[in-house]
Amino acid sequence: MELLTLKEGKFLVKLARKTIEDYLNFGIKIDPPENTPSRLFEERGVFVTLKRYPSMELRGCIGYPEPVMPLVFATIDAAISAATRDPRFYPVRPEELRDILVEVTVLTPPEPLDVPPERLPEEIKVGRDGLIVRCGLASGLLLPQVPIEWGWSEEEFLSQTCVKAGLPPNCWLDPRCQFYRFQGQIFTEVEPFSEVVEEKIIK
Repeated sequence: MELLTLKEGKFLVKLARKTIEDYLNFGIKIDPPENTPSRLFEERGVFVTLKRYPSMELRGCIGYPEPVMPLVFATIDAAISAATRDPRFYPVRPEELRDILVEVTVLTPPEPLDVPPERLPEEIKVGRDGLIVRCGLASGLLLPQVPIEWGWSEEEFLSQTCVKAGLPPNCWLDPRCQFYRFQGQIFTEVEPFSEVVEEKIIK
């Protein structure tokens, strides 16, 4: 899948912040702006992550792992959900926005890892891949940047993805559990409301 340009990524970050501002302050869910780049109407997976600044503590993160709708619409939905519907946190208050950093991660389609469980660590790479586990009714996802932030090995990454799904850490050794990998292109504000947006390509 072709990478987005920094200009397109900056557009998504600004859109995510504008979406959250209008939803929290006025209860309005905005429509895609008229100047939305045409490529942002392609169907892609996306996550919006909110972090407290400057501590960088997580404040909300929700998205679409699969390319189920146009990217611009998915970003709007994910932004509102990250701010108000992440079950780990209470909804963001409007006055918090001055201290919240907005990050948008655009995903490649998930790819199943059809190998024996013991080979899973060889098939993933910390610093490149994100992971999804599905086992029975349980599922969990961790974005590519998470194991970097925590300094995990590939085995720890697999275990923590299991934990995210509410499963035992060693569930990745259970052949009934299916794992998927994906990559992400990350665009983030350098500080709240900054006009500068950084691009992080995970390889």
